[in-house]
Amino acid sequence: MAVDLVHADPTRTIVLWCPDWPVFAACRESGLDPDAPVALTVGGQIYACSAAARRDGVVRGLKLREAQYRSPELALLDYDASLDVRVFEPVVRRVEETVPGVQLIRPGTLAMRARGPARYYGGEDAAARALLDTVAALDVVGARVGVADGPFAAEQAARAAGAGGAVGGPGESSVGIVAPGASAAFIAPLPVRLVVDARIGTLLNRLGVRTLGEFAALPEADVRRRFGAAGAFAHDRAAGREQARVLARTPPPEFEVAQEFEPPLDRIDQLAFAFRLRADEFIDRMRAKRLVCTGIRVEIDDEAGGHSSRSWLHPRWFTPADVVDRVRWQLQGAGTADSALTRPIVRLRVVPERIDSTGNHEEGLWGGGPDERVHHGLTRVQSMLGHDAVVTAAIGGGRMLADRQVLVPWGDRAPERAGGGSAAAAPWPGSLPALAPASVFRERLPIGLLDGGGAAVEIDARGVISAKPERFALAGAAPAPVRAWAGPWPVVERWWDAEHARRVHRFQIVDDDGCAWLLVRDDEGWWAEARYD
Repeated sequence: MAVDLVHADPTRTIVLWCPDWPVFAACRESGLDPDAPVALTVGGQIYACSAAARRDGVVRGLKLREAQYRSPELALLDYDASLDVRVFEPVVRRVEETVPGVQLIRPGTLAMRARGPARYYGGEDAAARALLDTVAALDVVGARVGVADGPFAAEQAARAAGAGGAVGGPGESSVGIVAPGASAAFIAPLPVRLVVDARIGTLLNRLGVRTLGEFAALPEADVRRRFGAAGAFAHDRAAGREQARVLARTPPPEFEVAQEFEPPLDRIDQLAFAFRLRADEFIDRMRAKRLVCTGIRVEIDDEAGGHSSRSWLHPRWFTPADVVDRVRWQLQGAGTADSALTRPIVRLRVVPERIDSTGNHEEGLWGGGPDERVHHGLTRVQSMLGHDAVVTAAIGGGRMLADRQVLVPWGDRAPERAGGGSAAAAPWPGSLPALAPASVFRERLPIGLLDGGGAAVEIDARGVISAKPERFALAGAAPAPVRAWAGPWPVVERWWDAEHARRVHRFQIVDDDGCAWLLVRDDEGWWAEARYD
């Protein structure tokens, strides 16, 4: 259908949709084939999956064990929302070069006004093909474009485009165009859950309202009275009276730097020296905006097509020398700075991941800022000896106290659980409640816990002690009387794994000197795990 380019409807919207973008971004980062069965997980459930995984029966919300049963070759990756944004940002910038005034709906989906691109390219279909050519140049496959009256209808047109050709007329199979004024009729057969939440959707289904057309047929006043503002907004969207307009984003300033090496460099010290000017440029760009960087991502491409990517944090903020140090550490690993690389490097890119205002990092008016001397000394030692040479103590997750002692390299974040959040704050059944002992022995001390007759106190399978403990001996010393005792408390780990299962019992005593001890009983005997100083 021909569109009047001069008097085009200002509500006409173009939406670019990249199917399965979270999976595509994760596969690009990890080097997996997006055409293979791949799934992203959150909290032990499937968050997103590839088309190949869906053909095997994997769907969103499925438990991991069931998903692996349905697709034995399924590759599982943790979902990372920041990765979606980071990988999609180059696509957004390239599209903005083709069509200005772009709104980011979510990673993988963009919206823009149709009037400008249609005038420039000579029609909506030509503008859609120009967008597809733009993203295809970035190796983004399977993208679709929809054009309709409003962002919602345009996105649904894009999603329907690949199923059976263009919508509302002839065109490319990846382009769906809904004629002006026909958006309400186009979205009418779609399910009502697309515009309402689960609670309202369940109620509407009980009332027999299952499609957007049936929902739009309800009186507007009754919908507003029953479901409030949210229901009225969904009713307008279902009726094709979408009030939302494209709000073009302001492109953020570019701080990332990249350098290509021709010929490729195969020595770490040479590469670090060659990147120093880029590191200065990276920090100077942020200083000009009164910003500091507290987290970066270093991406390295080698001559054989390999890709290395790692995030680095800083306890304060990065300087050019700190950026070069992180590049060097990522390249050398456990080697030395003057060692040769197995594969020459062709490209190095540094991207800021955490940016903050300089005002949040100034010292306090009365000297309340961080100790500069401590930071300078630790950073200098770390720069000379390597990233893992300077560590700080952190509390991790675990049931045994020795497992909770975690040494973190200076500047790195404390360990987290795979599903997100702090590992220390996660529930650990069988762990010791507060207050924790002051002294925890990394190497447990052998002890003897004796009854009144001098025999070792035993614990049976039901967790019952053989006799009341009377005497306590530490590491071969002479036995001393036991003033008080409590326990035992069983700790069971990995009971489902016969090879790695562990079952121990905790016990507390107070010796003759008034010192409290935390003891552990396992198959090998009694041990001192910690002391309450």
